[in-house]
Amino acid sequence: MRRFIALTALAAALAMPFVGHAQTTEVAGVKFANTLQVGNTRLQLNGAGVRYKVVFKVYAAALYLTDKATTPEAVLAAPGPRHLQIVMLREIDANELGKLFTKGMEQNAPREEFSKSIAGIMRMSDIFSSRKKLLAGDSFAVEWVPGTGTVISVNGKPEGAPIKEPEFYSALMKIWFGKSPADAQLKDALLGKLSVSRDAG
Repeated sequence: MRRFIALTALAAALAMPFVGHAQTTEVAGVKFANTLQVGNTRLQLNGAGVRYKVVFKVYAAALYLTDKATTPEAVLAAPGPRHLQIVMLREIDANELGKLFTKGMEQNAPREEFSKSIAGIMRMSDIFSSRKKLLAGDSFAVEWVPGTGTVISVNGKPEGAPIKEPEFYSALMKIWFGKSPADAQLKDALLGKLSVSRDAG
């Protein structure tokens, strides 16, 4: 009987949430949840970091996957949904950011892949050009949903229909994970190769 009670107490203790377990990861003052729900799939934070331009912080970014990935190839081949969250750290011209993204895709994606991404790039450009500015604290997300395509959201709201071409998603992600990434240190951070602050709050 005592053994049964002890086992029951142990099971209850294991079922309780661990108070000391980190719930968020903080990057440049931005707190990213360590897990994220996309449909019926729970994603885990793969890595997070800051995009710098010269010495200025431009945005904080966090990558969520179903399983840990430490190489660009593993990120692009990851099964299930994938989610990249970006939070602006300073005001920026939205149209200019859209142009920089297009340039990054062109520099990193193979020609055929980039060609198949043109329709998606035009739609992405429309999303950014419709907004004059992105302010500090504004966020946007790039989410890949199998069977649906790429969903681009601004401040938590999906913008337009999903972009179905897988080539567009692959080319877009190569802005951060290609051979000439926007920020090599951010690339390593998103791949979980750099340590960041975790908060149990």
